[in-house]
Amino acid sequence: MERTGLTMLGGYAGSALGYAANENIRIGVMGCGGRARRLLQAVRQIPGAQVVAIADVWDVNLEESRKFTAPGAFYTKHYQELLARKDVDAVIIASPDHWHVPMTVDACAAGKDVYVEKPLTHDLSEGARVIEAEKRSGRIVQVGTQQRSMPHLIKAREIVRSGRLGAIHKVHMTWNRNAARATANNAVKVDPASVDWASFLGSAPVQPFDAYRFRNWRWFWDFGGGIFTDLMVHWLDTVVWMMDLDPPESATAIGDTYHAQGVWQTPDTVQCLLRYPAKELQAYFEGTFVNARNAAMTEIMGSEATLYFDRGRYELIPERGKSIIAEELILGTGPRGADFYDKPDGELLHIANWLECIRTRGRPATTAADGVRSAAGAHMANLALRRNKVVNRAETPVA
Repeated sequence: MERTGLTMLGGYAGSALGYAANENIRIGVMGCGGRARRLLQAVRQIPGAQVVAIADVWDVNLEESRKFTAPGAFYTKHYQELLARKDVDAVIIASPDHWHVPMTVDACAAGKDVYVEKPLTHDLSEGARVIEAEKRSGRIVQVGTQQRSMPHLIKAREIVRSGRLGAIHKVHMTWNRNAARATANNAVKVDPASVDWASFLGSAPVQPFDAYRFRNWRWFWDFGGGIFTDLMVHWLDTVVWMMDLDPPESATAIGDTYHAQGVWQTPDTVQCLLRYPAKELQAYFEGTFVNARNAAMTEIMGSEATLYFDRGRYELIPERGKSIIAEELILGTGPRGADFYDKPDGELLHIANWLECIRTRGRPATTAADGVRSAAGAHMANLALRRNKVVNRAETPVA
């Protein structure tokens, strides 16, 4: 196979160099844990943007965020106070999943442009509300599925849409890790006095403070959706984007808990099958924390060739006897299927796209409607898992 290099260009960074200092986009951050701080590492590489306000329910996160903020930045435990400020133009939302839609809707109503982490929705019923908020307000809403801004996946999308793969009837997605992520409940220490627990809960059922759930919310149904919404949604969004898919017509799923038994509510090993009969397509996902085979990758399987891709490469693999020429593009270093490569910097590129669209009022890479569409398949998989039955789209409120 031919190995091709690609020089990474920060398109927004280049175009922003001519802006005067007083034309900075002033950013507030709502939810400033580890994920937000990774995004802020990207923000500070881009001229013309500065972080002027932080809202987080935990004292520790407020303190840790200070290294990313401008002098005189505003700090609060109540995001509504951040949204009320006239010196905030746009917000990054990196809260737990159950806060994504409420915060996005409130930010749009306050006249702020929004970058919101995936999955956009925590429940299928939220989709119409957030799409309407984006439309009504005219705000730029970018959902944080950064694969859409990665140059090798943009090229991979061109391959898919060119028809070179032939008839596509099957997609295989994986996110497998061999990592004991669960620890005992009593191993997590957080001072309850340092957390505004009621604000963290929001619309979730009232419950006593739990340090483990506070720090590991992705694995509890009130706040997250487990592997399907945390990991599968990245690849599902990429496939939806490449193949122009609506939400699946049906979903079936299984899940088991092997290493996190008695600790997590969501399973640590899952599989699901999504059916798209209008496209004559099946999409299969497997995810686990007990074996890393195939790691994090997707294969779009056509009658002429298969397109493999992950976060740092793609490979075009011809079917036996077909005339398609093998092709490979590798951007960074690292093993196939790595969670993160050194290149491309997806966060930087996706944040840059958002900031450029704030200036131009152009369409961002992943709109609210895109985020709702991609999350729908993950929610349907979770419903199938929890109900132990096939879930049909006609039975669910998909926007």
